[in-house]
Amino acid sequence: MKKLPQNLQLKLETRKEASALRVLPKVSDRIDFHSNDYLGFAQNPKIKRLARKLIKVHSVAKNGATGSRLLSGNHNLYPVVEEQIAAFHQVPKALLYNSGYNANIGFFSCIPQRGDVVFYDELIHASIRDGLLMNYAKNYSFKHNDTQDLQEKVTRIQQEKVRNIYVVTESVFSMDGDSPDLIAFAEFCTQNNIYFIVDEAHALGVFGIRGRGLVDELGIQDQVFAQIVTFGKALGCHGAAILCSDNVYDYLVNFSRSLIYTTGLPPEAIATIGAAYNVLENPQKDTARKDLLKNILHFNAEKKRLSLDKFSTKSNSAIHCCIVPGNEKVKSVAVILKSYGYEVKPILSPTVPEGKERLRFCLHNYNNFTEITEALEVVINCI
Repeated sequence: MKKLPQNLQLKLETRKEASALRVLPKVSDRIDFHSNDYLGFAQNPKIKRLARKLIKVHSVAKNGATGSRLLSGNHNLYPVVEEQIAAFHQVPKALLYNSGYNANIGFFSCIPQRGDVVFYDELIHASIRDGLLMNYAKNYSFKHNDTQDLQEKVTRIQQEKVRNIYVVTESVFSMDGDSPDLIAFAEFCTQNNIYFIVDEAHALGVFGIRGRGLVDELGIQDQVFAQIVTFGKALGCHGAAILCSDNVYDYLVNFSRSLIYTTGLPPEAIATIGAAYNVLENPQKDTARKDLLKNILHFNAEKKRLSLDKFSTKSNSAIHCCIVPGNEKVKSVAVILKSYGYEVKPILSPTVPEGKERLRFCLHNYNNFTEITEALEVVINCI
């Protein structure tokens, strides 16, 4: 095979010199503080059994979707699970996508049009940014979780000729685990006839009644234009859905390229999504959410006891970060944690701004108080 062009090789060398070169990790058998499997659903045998039952009940014999959903790939589990998701979230429609990345690319590349304006939080996920790069609207960032900055920027843009204004944020941010004042954002958008979009990737399964998310918990669903929920986090599987109205659903089916031009998910993947929702719908025998919330409270209490909160982001979610500036420094602390048997992900620049490198703790229902305390004690002794 031909070698990499020299200019691209230089980019790799620059990454190496900055101690920021990414490599694919090996599977770890250490105590898990790094995966997104917040509720342990990825290893839940009940979900596996329920998925197999769904496939049998609906007589699905094929291993794959065989094509895009608009051709041959819309197998009979798709409408069943979409209706289940919509009913669970109490919305008119849910449109399944192959991943959260595909959902955000598909939505933001086709909904905002020329003459429209999109305002997005400056720390919004890369998948939303990539989708925005593919549309013809004007896209502007606003300061992280800052409604005042958003209001000022909207006021200035309203003096120009603008067709529609969209505002997009996340209910739980993936790097800091923090949340915006969604009620304030929703009220501002409603008052100014702005279309409000919320990515709930890290809130699904954790917040709200039975894990419906923060939008549901705060009672602002009627003020939201669309929600994006992804299943690779708390639901422990794969795929995503856009929660929306009937006409938005129809529009996406007709114009969302990441839906139209890709092979559908295989029946096993759709069945696993349905099975995971089944467990959320019937929590009587599953204490996963309660156990996770107990661990979140304990983590925050221990941060305060150890005076780690001054180095940490404020979070009531499953994601918590300890700021350890410098790629080399944060990597060295992560190595020390590994030597004690803990797998904690170091987040390096340029993924986060230089000087904001951090250890990213992901909490799960299957962690225990002793593990949390010991891991944090290792950290405080290293910084």
